[in-house]
Amino acid sequence: MIRVENLVKSFDGRRVLDGVSFTAERSKITVVMGGSGGGKSTLLRCLIGALPIDEGEIWIGEKEIARLSEGEVNEVRKRFGMCFQNGALFNSMTVGENVALPIREHTKLAEHVIRIMVKMKLELVGLRDAENLMPSQISGGMAKRVALARALALDPDIVFYDEPSSGLDPIVSSVIDELMMDLSNKLGITSIVITHELRSAFKIADHMVMLYKGRVAAEGSPEEIQSSQDPIVQQFITGSPEGPVPRRLSSKDYGEDLLYM
Repeated sequence: MIRVENLVKSFDGRRVLDGVSFTAERSKITVVMGGSGGGKSTLLRCLIGALPIDEGEIWIGEKEIARLSEGEVNEVRKRFGMCFQNGALFNSMTVGENVALPIREHTKLAEHVIRIMVKMKLELVGLRDAENLMPSQISGGMAKRVALARALALDPDIVFYDEPSSGLDPIVSSVIDELMMDLSNKLGITSIVITHELRSAFKIADHMVMLYKGRVAAEGSPEEIQSSQDPIVQQFITGSPEGPVPRRLSSKDYGEDLLYM
C-alpha cells in the first residue's frame, strides 16, 4: 500500500531524513518509532504530502505523490485519514460536527445521510452518545476517539496516527490500541503509527521501522526487533542510559527534526 524509497529531506542544508526506505503492507499496522529528533515527525509530514521532499519516492498505491500536482495530491489524500496527536478537534463544533466536517467538505451527500454516517463512525469508536457534546465536555481519551472517528469519516484505505497513546493513562491507551487493531482486522485499513510508546508499539505492530538520526536503524516484525543485536536498537527498547545513543539531547546528536517537530 505504501512504499518509501531513498527519502531525503533537509532543512538549512542538514539532512533530517537521510535515505529512508521501507514498505507498509495493505491492511497491516506499521509502527514507525525512534527517539526524539530521529525524523518521525518529518517523515509523517512527507507521507501526507505536507512537506516537499528533496530526493526519493513516496508511493501510495500506484501513485508516486512526490511527483504529483497539488490538485492530484489532494485527490490521493481523500484515500487516507489523519489522527493528530492532540486530537485537533474544533472547540466551537460539537463532537458530531467535528466528525461530519470532512464529509461536508468533500462530498455532496444529503444532510440526513451525513448524520447517519456520523452516528456510524462514532459507533465504531464507542462514542455514539457523545454526538452533541462539545470537546470541552469530554476527556482526553474520548477526544482521541473522536479524532479517530473523524479520520474514518470518508472510509479511508489508510490511516496515519501521530502519537495516538501520548498523554493517556494505561487503560485508555489500551482502548486506543484495541481500536486500531480492530480497524485493521475488521475493515482492512492500512495503518501507519508514529510513536515512541514501546508497550503500545509492540502490542499493535505487524511491522516495525525504527529511525535513528534520520535513517532506518532497524526494520522487521516485533519479534525481529526485540531480538536485534544492534546496540542502538537494544538501548532504545530497554531504555538504558548506557549505550551508543548520547544521553544529552541536542540537534547535533539527533538531527534537525528536533527543530521542526
